[in-house]
Amino acid sequence: MPGNAPNAPILIFDGDCSFCTTSAAWIEQRVPDDVRVEPWQRLDLDAIGLTEGDVTTAAYWVDEHGKTYRGHRSIAKALMAAGGGWKPVGVLMLVPPFSWLAAVAYLLIAKNRHRLPGGTPACKL
Repeated sequence: MPGNAPNAPILIFDGDCSFCTTSAAWIEQRVPDDVRVEPWQRLDLDAIGLTEGDVTTAAYWVDEHGKTYRGHRSIAKALMAAGGGWKPVGVLMLVPPFSWLAAVAYLLIAKNRHRLPGGTPACKL
């Protein structure tokens, strides 16, 4: 796998989706250098413990211990890693009832990402 140390945290996204790629580039500018931001298409998914079915349906965060976080939880972890004012936003996304709202918002965005700015037909799930 390309990138930093093998146990570095990693945010995994769909590199075929322009909306996802734009969003990933945004967070990559804000997280520390030891956090990897990679499209799933460049990764050995077996080595990470994920399947193509996993990563084509949601973004994933894999922490330094190999624990995975899917969907809104992955975004929350990335925001927490970004620090500053983004850290409390990420923390809130993991705490009910905010986590429930974040899960619904993530689902709506994921299902409609092809309609969002930068989205293309390739973004459709």
